[in-house]
This record gives sequence, structure tokens and C-alpha cells, in this order.
Amino acid sequence: MRSRTIFEGFRALAVGSACLVTVAAFVPQGRQGTAETYTADASVKRANGSQASAKLTATIQAWATDADRDALVAAVKQGGSAARELLAKRANAGTIEVGAGPTPIKYAYARSVGSDRLITLVTAQPIHYVGGNAPNAKPKAGYDLGLVLLQVGASSGTGEVAPAAKVKVDDKGAIVTEDYGADVVRLTNITKK
Repeated sequence: MRSRTIFEGFRALAVGSACLVTVAAFVPQGRQGTAETYTADASVKRANGSQASAKLTATIQAWATDADRDALVAAVKQGGSAARELLAKRANAGTIEVGAGPTPIKYAYARSVGSDRLITLVTAQPIHYVGGNAPNAKPKAGYDLGLVLLQVGASSGTGEVAPAAKVKVDDKGAIVTEDYGADVVRLTNITKK
């Protein structure tokens, strides 16, 4: 299993060994707007040296407000399945397509990171089970959300996917996601269509 920490106080996101500090204010998007579509190459290199890749397409039709973000953070702090239950009640904000079919996005939030944009997409169900130390990996209790992080700039962007993750708050008040599998799913060649 792999984990990443999101520090709410500093608005910093630690992904693997890199840390992106995003002290800039959220760029107001409004709830509804013009749909944005991003494509990316998703790839995972497994511990045994094998590699898999697929095309990922994320279409965002509605952006979360600061109030939506605050409600999600409060649900994560409650623990258990509160975040998944909150997200499941929300209208779809778009879709993530990778492999067989689309997964509804329930939360789409964007903020400025210097001259780039950091986009966080969350689903109320796993996108896919990658890893789990077995072919055709099966669900495990608590890994019931999907998370996609896109950092996009003027040209190609990068990012990561946690196709099935647990979300909780640690003893320091930081939001932590724990991935279902140990293998990092990296996104490259992110482009806006």
C-alpha cells in the first residue's frame, strides 16, 4: 500500500517523493461552466518489472465550490464511510474513462499552483483495482474512493491516479489517502482538449 498526505493548513500535497506547495488562492470556477476534457497516458510499473498502460480521459462538467470542499473535508474528518456517502449523494460532476468504462466524478476542484493548475478529481467508487498482489485484484473494505490529480500548465502536464483509496485524517489534522496497491499509477502527456 502507498499513501499520500494532503496538508489542508498549507494547502500542500505530497505525492510520492515530490511536494507541491500551493499557497495561491483557489481560482473561482463556479459550480457549472463549460465542460473541460483532459486526456493523459496512464502507466504503472510493477515491482516485478512489468508495465501496463492505458489512455485516461477526464471530462469535468461542474466544479466544486469552497463550500463543497469544506463539506468534503468535514466528512473525511468524521471517518468511516462518511466521505463516500456524501460524494455518492452528489450529482455527477463529469466522468473519468480508463479501460472498460466511465466512472462518475463526484468532486472536481481546481486551484492555482504558480502558473499551473492543480485539479483534484474524486469518485465515490473505485476507478479500478490495480495491484493487490494478485491478478484480477478484488475489492478490499474501505478502499471505496478514486482520486485523480492533474497538474496542467501551458503545455503537457503530469499527475497520478489512486484508482482505489482510503481517505482519513491523521493525528496532525492532515488528510491522508492510502492506495489499494503499492504500484504508482503515473499520468503523463496530459493535454486539454
